[in-house]
Amino acid sequence: MSLLDPTAHALSINRRAFLSQSAYGLGGMAMASLMQEAQAGVAGAMLKPHTPIKAKRVIFLCMAGGPSHLEIFDWKPKLKELDGKPFPESFTKGQQLAQLQGAELKARGAFCEFKKWGKSGQEISELFPHLGSVADDLCIIRSMKTEQINHDTAHAFMNTGSIIKGRPSMGSWLLYGLGCETSDLPGFVVLTSAGKTGQQPVSARQWSAGVLPSKYQGIQFQAKGQPVHYLGSPEGVCQSMQRQVVDEVKRLNGLLAEEKLDPEIQTRIAQYEMAFKMQSSVPDLIDMKSEPQHILDMYGVKQPGDGSFASNCLLARRMAERGTRMIQLYHRAWDHHGGIVDGMKSAAADVDQATAALIRDLKQRGMLEDTLILWGGEFGRTPMGQGTGRDHHILAFNVFMAGGGVKPGITYGATDELGYRSEENVVHVHDLHATMLHLLGIDHKRLTVKFQGLDVRLTGVAGNLVKKVLA
Repeated sequence: MSLLDPTAHALSINRRAFLSQSAYGLGGMAMASLMQEAQAGVAGAMLKPHTPIKAKRVIFLCMAGGPSHLEIFDWKPKLKELDGKPFPESFTKGQQLAQLQGAELKARGAFCEFKKWGKSGQEISELFPHLGSVADDLCIIRSMKTEQINHDTAHAFMNTGSIIKGRPSMGSWLLYGLGCETSDLPGFVVLTSAGKTGQQPVSARQWSAGVLPSKYQGIQFQAKGQPVHYLGSPEGVCQSMQRQVVDEVKRLNGLLAEEKLDPEIQTRIAQYEMAFKMQSSVPDLIDMKSEPQHILDMYGVKQPGDGSFASNCLLARRMAERGTRMIQLYHRAWDHHGGIVDGMKSAAADVDQATAALIRDLKQRGMLEDTLILWGGEFGRTPMGQGTGRDHHILAFNVFMAGGGVKPGITYGATDELGYRSEENVVHVHDLHATMLHLLGIDHKRLTVKFQGLDVRLTGVAGNLVKKVLA
């Protein structure tokens, strides 16, 4: 029975007398459970995996703003030939556009060149030479489609599978189902960085736990300086004194838990304990003195903790090593309604080297095989021009995955000859979610939570496993 089941709340009154007179009471049971979790990571709701586990963790590199697939992974020579000419009406008639609705539509070809990389010969833009150098590790999906044409709702759809507020994000689902392998760092961490242009805002609801207990929500770390505020103890307060305070708060919360069944009480107990442990674990996490110079150079890190995407990627690897289940890095630099030439060049320079370095670094440490990397935005960009840029587009965009049980060195699916519509082996966002969960040992139809009489799940009532991308 779910912690959110209203029946459980109703029955808590009848259970109270029994539990308050039992040997430990509900508060004692909760604390005993927490002590066990502290010794062996944090357990999840699933008693055993539904499918063989290929990936133990996810690093989601979110290119916020909607990067143009036509300048990254989807070379369209026919579009280049039509550059500046009227875009064929047969493609767009009756279709939803964002800001171009009703405007005169002209084709816009890619401004950059493409080449084949690696033994696999994957076609990748010359804007991304470092990604090209790891092409044989990439599983590129060229046939993505989504349902939401505006940034915030498209991000919500990519993160939660729904535009309805209150739906849990992917990282929250993973924590709920699988738990995490660390008890002194959060299991779901978010970091953000920003480019010079195209800085579309990202709201905190994108890493919300929604209808799940709030202990499953993502924790946003600050990208610059100290990632967590107030880590140090107040003046005159030693560690042993703080330990006593945490223990007393835990005891009082345990007494409250005896009186009513409320998952948020357990969240508060866990949060105080986590905050105390992070005073030791976070300084060790961000101390890059142990990182050799060649690793810093490989990522392109000029100064650890400088707020750059490169620094965040290195921090992501360190969190992955320490057992964090879901690490999400947003780079806000891809909303190119205008100035796409300079904007794309700048954004690509921000992320290309560090992304490839993260893949290489995990691989050389033997971690890529059980770490699933997802790289991509919330939607694509139109093959029609919008001034000096491109408009939002939902019928075609690209992502790539690496590691974690996906086939390396393949390109899956295709768009039409102008890059307007995904037409071969189309992959919906729900299909992507179902496939990612499968790699983590989860049947997407079986990881549900009861809310208002319905079984809520990440993939809603849809989602099909994309078997051909599985290794």
